[in-house]
Amino acid sequence: MKVTPAAGDALLVTDVQNDFLPGGSLAVPGGDEIIPVLNRYIGYFHTRGLPIYATRDWHPADHCSFLQRGGQWPPHCIAGTSGAAFSSSLDLPSDAYIISKAIDREKEAYSAFEGTVLNTLLCSSSIHRLFVGGLTAEYCVRLTVEDALRHHYTTFVLKDAIRAIHANSNLGQALEEMKQLGAIAVDFESLAT
Repeated sequence: MKVTPAAGDALLVTDVQNDFLPGGSLAVPGGDEIIPVLNRYIGYFHTRGLPIYATRDWHPADHCSFLQRGGQWPPHCIAGTSGAAFSSSLDLPSDAYIISKAIDREKEAYSAFEGTVLNTLLCSSSIHRLFVGGLTAEYCVRLTVEDALRHHYTTFVLKDAIRAIHANSNLGQALEEMKQLGAIAVDFESLAT
């Protein structure tokens, strides 16, 4: 199936931050492998003048998701730290929209829509279709896709540009769950040139 991104479409790059990459405090196996692929998508959308959004966890140092507060994760992506920075290998253009999430110390927020202005920005830009990739497939990507569908966006999952925190055991399952919700799985070769 060929897809032609056009006006009304946007790329959403999810949480490609240092703490989720090899050597980070919550490293995703193979997380760095998707960066060259995401850069191809970024280039494709940017050269066509289509908007690019990038989300980031931007946690306070005592966020409720951290182990020391009874959460399930080691401290990661603490606002303003190098671990919270986007990978230097990620070619985000200067006009990319940056969406910070999970900024409330008492609330977990995996979805890019939860507690952010993302939906408002998309509506004000007349976006109808979202192309979503990044980290991690079974948490932030899946819940972002779920919310995008709930907000009635036609949603494409970039199956060649996602990785799961629990490696291959969850990647296929997360992709299947997103498809069952109504998302469309595509890869870079699916895009019309």
